[in-house]
Amino acid sequence: MSAQGDCEFLVQRARDLVSEDPWAAKAWLITARTLYPSDFNIQYEMYTIERNAERTASAGRLLYDMFVNFPDQPVVWREISVITAALRNDVQDKHAQFLRGLFETLPGRVQCEMLLKATEQCFNTLEKAEMLLLLLRRFPESVVQHGVSLGETLLEAESIEDQETPVNCFRKLFVCDVLPLIINNPDMRLPASLLYKYMHKAAEFYIGYVTRGPTAESQLQVSQEAGSLKSPTARGSQRYIIEGLTEKSSQVVEPWERLLEIMSVVGVRCEWQMDKGSRSYGEMLQRMKELGRYLSSFDADAHVRYRNQVVYSVMLVFFRSAYQYVSAVQPTLFQGHGSPSTVPWILVEDLSSVYSDADLDRSKHIHKKRKLADGREKTMSSDDEEVSGKGCGRHILVNKTELPCWADMLESFRTARESWELLHSQETLENEFNRICSSWKTDSWLWLRIFLTDMIIYQGQYRKAVGSLHQLASIQLPQPQVVAPQSSLEQHRALIQLASCHYALGEYRMACEKVLEVVNSLVPQVQEAIRTAEEVPRVRTKFRKGSDLRLLPCTSKAIMPFCMQLMLACFKLRAFTENRDDLALGHVVVLLQHDWPQGECLFLKAIEKICQQGSFQYENFFNYVTNIDMLEEFAYLRTTEGGKVQLELLPNQGMLINTKERRGRHHTVTRGITKGVKEDFRLAMERQVSRCAENLQTVLHRFCINEKIMLIQSLP
Repeated sequence: MSAQGDCEFLVQRARDLVSEDPWAAKAWLITARTLYPSDFNIQYEMYTIERNAERTASAGRLLYDMFVNFPDQPVVWREISVITAALRNDVQDKHAQFLRGLFETLPGRVQCEMLLKATEQCFNTLEKAEMLLLLLRRFPESVVQHGVSLGETLLEAESIEDQETPVNCFRKLFVCDVLPLIINNPDMRLPASLLYKYMHKAAEFYIGYVTRGPTAESQLQVSQEAGSLKSPTARGSQRYIIEGLTEKSSQVVEPWERLLEIMSVVGVRCEWQMDKGSRSYGEMLQRMKELGRYLSSFDADAHVRYRNQVVYSVMLVFFRSAYQYVSAVQPTLFQGHGSPSTVPWILVEDLSSVYSDADLDRSKHIHKKRKLADGREKTMSSDDEEVSGKGCGRHILVNKTELPCWADMLESFRTARESWELLHSQETLENEFNRICSSWKTDSWLWLRIFLTDMIIYQGQYRKAVGSLHQLASIQLPQPQVVAPQSSLEQHRALIQLASCHYALGEYRMACEKVLEVVNSLVPQVQEAIRTAEEVPRVRTKFRKGSDLRLLPCTSKAIMPFCMQLMLACFKLRAFTENRDDLALGHVVVLLQHDWPQGECLFLKAIEKICQQGSFQYENFFNYVTNIDMLEEFAYLRTTEGGKVQLELLPNQGMLINTKERRGRHHTVTRGITKGVKEDFRLAMERQVSRCAENLQTVLHRFCINEKIMLIQSLP
């Protein structure tokens, strides 16, 4: 028998005995290895028996022998690839733990060499990177030799693969795993340009990760779990997987803190003016304000160094604060935020004083001020506004019950505004910030455009806000797989803010046009019980030089009242001018029914004007006025005690009444017609009283839909 045949016989004999007498099988293989020490099959069979029995120490020694003596055997590399896969994966089963323990028994030098050679066996870039990353983590001294090259390989692979987003498997491995090893290794000597490049890549990834939009799968899951989502923790548990990575590897814990840590390490290496101890983001902003004041006094090198410190530090504060604000006002934009029942919030002009008549005497001046707004728009300092409401600038009013996080939200809004102002306070800072934003294509970030639009509205730059809103509408909105009840309103947020801005600019026709477009998509709500005068809070009558803003939830219940108030504000000034305008005055009467008796004082002002005129014509009166108090008042105007005011409230009534002014042979006929008109008025009023129980919301909604053209055309 040949030596090869002898070896095969001994191996086969051992295999036959393994199940019955493993020790006898082991004895046969020891004998075989003694006789034929260079035979690979004998060595591998011994290893297989020990591995299957999960004897860690002996299996490790045999694997080491095979790796040293038979490095070219494919079977050896298959075993090593299985072990390294167990080292890389998150699986915690018993066999995986055994394989990790087996690897730990190998000498460190052999582990390092084995991982390096295993890396060379990989042809997939991602797998090769994960293998090399395993080496860098276990042997930090290898970071100096392989760290930067691995990082560049990942960034190059990202470019070659033409990834659509910075949140991809290559960038994630680089930013979260490789970069910390590089910058925290004291033996690494890196140029500042490379450090800034890496920090730039890290910031883009982390900001992109935090602000990523919901996937179709996560939206479906949110819809199915909407009833059980009760806390932010539960909402954050939605699945998110980066293509090419496992679900666990796709998760990034505390991304803002990780980015801040990277920035701090890079700052030390680039000789920034660093603080001892930790500071809050607000304190960091104040520190950068101080440093920014002295930028011009530094020499060229120091100027670039500290300019970068200010830009990157303030940029972190800005994006974080802007994100926190937008995630509060429109949480459904982001992965893991909110459920289909979560509604967005819209920043608009506060119209709560629309029922006041304090501004009627100076209506002309208000109109001129708004018309001149484009020529002298001025950015209001954010220092003018305080969350407590004691500031002398604009305040943002919000229902604290409906939005519990209102204080943090307003603080984030203020911090983001201050950061934006600092980044644009000097040309050198603005240019560097714009360069970064351009490379990140922030113009396509829907969430950021929402913040910038709200900021511009807050600053009172309404013409600029109109342009920003048109840009917002041009950005492709994510199409949710699950259509939420408020999705239509959510798509109309730009229209609502456009209406608010046009109103602030004095462009009442445009404001009314946008409002009516929104109303067309609203569903009338169930009418609430009419409150008595004692239940209604007093309207503020003090005329404010600077208007406040209000955050409204994007629901029909909240938006419908705003639309009614804005239309009332548009028609109010026109109705109470010196020139007679019965059509505008009639529209005001109809709109004052909403939230009655809030507008009772203004309604009495309208009655006073009608009495002064001695007549009033509004043929849509009986179509849309159903308020019993108003009906009683108009009925009283026809009496002797009420002044015998000539009311033309019926269709075509004006044409008949006008004949009364004619003389001669038509006189007796006119008197009969007039008597008939009075009877018609009495009957119409009686019928109208029976309509008082109708849903007022439905009546006003019908008024906006049916009279849309007339409403728009009756405004300048």
